[in-house]
Amino acid sequence: MDNRIEHDSMGEVLVPAHALWGAQTQRSHENFRIGTERMPQEIIRAFAILKKAAAMANNELGRMDKNTCELIGRVCDEILDGEHDDAFPLVVWQTGSGTQSNMNVNEVIANRANQLLEEGGAIARLHPNDTVNMSQSSNDTFPTALHIAATLSLTERLIPAVSALASTFEHLERKNQGIIKAGRTHLQDAVPIAFSQEISGWRTMLETSRSQIQSTLPYLARLALGGTAVGTGLNAPKDFDVIVAHRIGELAGCEFQTDPNKFHALTSKDAIAFAHGAVRALAANMMKIANDVRWLASGPRDGLGEISIPENEPGSSIMPGKVNPTQCEAVTMVAVQVMGNDSTIGFAASQGNFELNVFMPVIAYDFLQSVRLLADAIESFNKNCAVGIVANREKMAQNLNESLMLVTCLNPHIGYEKAAAVAHKAYTEGTSLREACLELGFLSEERFDEVFKPEEMV
Repeated sequence: MDNRIEHDSMGEVLVPAHALWGAQTQRSHENFRIGTERMPQEIIRAFAILKKAAAMANNELGRMDKNTCELIGRVCDEILDGEHDDAFPLVVWQTGSGTQSNMNVNEVIANRANQLLEEGGAIARLHPNDTVNMSQSSNDTFPTALHIAATLSLTERLIPAVSALASTFEHLERKNQGIIKAGRTHLQDAVPIAFSQEISGWRTMLETSRSQIQSTLPYLARLALGGTAVGTGLNAPKDFDVIVAHRIGELAGCEFQTDPNKFHALTSKDAIAFAHGAVRALAANMMKIANDVRWLASGPRDGLGEISIPENEPGSSIMPGKVNPTQCEAVTMVAVQVMGNDSTIGFAASQGNFELNVFMPVIAYDFLQSVRLLADAIESFNKNCAVGIVANREKMAQNLNESLMLVTCLNPHIGYEKAAAVAHKAYTEGTSLREACLELGFLSEERFDEVFKPEEMV
């Protein structure tokens, strides 16, 4: 492999000739051969937004000339367009401040900008630290990139996915009006419920989760940038933090503002932990919904069989004709992964020692994985399962009519204990509630038929 010589404050390093990165990226690439988890692309793109905004703020404050600012912005746009995805090879398991990923971005921007300068016949050179990292520190850029990436992933991916599935359930509610079925609690028969009411519970779970996630966005909107190394803002000009937050908002299409207390912004990850808690709550709701759907669709002959769901692929390599609720299973696996990630994020967020939290790469990786997986799983579940849910009216009616808990409607007329006796007799003798009640002499035929109306129990 052809190499070139790059140098940093520690000396010379051999870097692949074709690579846009420099010495500090190469050192990290060689020193942290741990796992296969690379820094998420969402973080790299957030860094591109951040670096472009920082150049604009430095230009506005008179620290950077217009040509350099525009050149940095041009390279950042290339990164945002995915032109240099292979230039960011670093793994998650690196320094806990994310310094090496910050420098990876700085070096790529500087080297690519210098290529463009050379192509234009210019000799001026951008420096990754002095130019691209101007008025910044890894300690304030990485948490800023984390908040940008978290906000965009929630608003652009997860919230729209939740809204789409909620709309599907709203449609199913209207479509299934008037269908009465057995309710169930503790996995046991309970009093009747309208199928549309059951679906409305799923819809409202999603709408509530969406509101909870949205409530976390104002906290993610507070950016650490401008705090530099320890929160004091050393080497950043006055008002840089306010201006750069505004510029980030313009570039990202979301509202951001500078965190009023940079000491809090650098050392605490409470906003991320809070936001992921809402994501975890959505995962819990999706687990419940997916479980409900696969229970209701269980069978096709020996289960509940009250709904049918799309048959997407064969379910067994040995049992011909078997079809499984695979979309539900994918959702539940994603849900437990998100719950595991929440534990990691919670532990990592608790490790803010003195002026900095040094668990930020793993927090970023797990947060963005949770959002990415959950958004994908919800979209897949919606497209490949939820839209195809069909009520099995005959089976619902059969299960409803066989439910002993319909006896509950007799409580006001014969009392709880007599109603319990009716249910017990019907169950042990394998008869209907009507037969048991008449044999016990609690009601006449006419009176029983008058008060026993399951359709009015919902």
